[in-house]
Amino acid sequence: MIDHTGVSVSNYGQSRKFYQETLAAIGYELIVEFPASVTGSADVAGFGEGGKPDFWIASGIPNKPPVHVAFRVSSRAVVDAFYKAALAAGGSDNGAPGLRPHYHANYYGAFVRDPDGHNVEAVCHDA
Repeated sequence: MIDHTGVSVSNYGQSRKFYQETLAAIGYELIVEFPASVTGSADVAGFGEGGKPDFWIASGIPNKPPVHVAFRVSSRAVVDAFYKAALAAGGSDNGAPGLRPHYHANYYGAFVRDPDGHNVEAVCHDA
């Protein structure tokens, strides 16, 4: 089981804002943040729900190639809200909300690129 994951970002402030606004649509919030003076290397922000950060961003050189991160959500409406919030927050379209039956019959997802080109997805597997 994965406990947490994250990406490196080139503009910490811009990415923090992007993820804070985008992930709010799926029920995530900014839970904790540490400056480089505390971590010894990078500004970091942890996002999650229920007080547990499981997705992190860190200032630095963005991952190359860009990373793909998918968030499992509870409904297709949440996928739609994620996509709308991500575009409003400055993300770019990488696949509008919809069924992806080539994955499986009920795979409903939406894909966006964050400011560094990371492929961020919200997916619902329920009918």
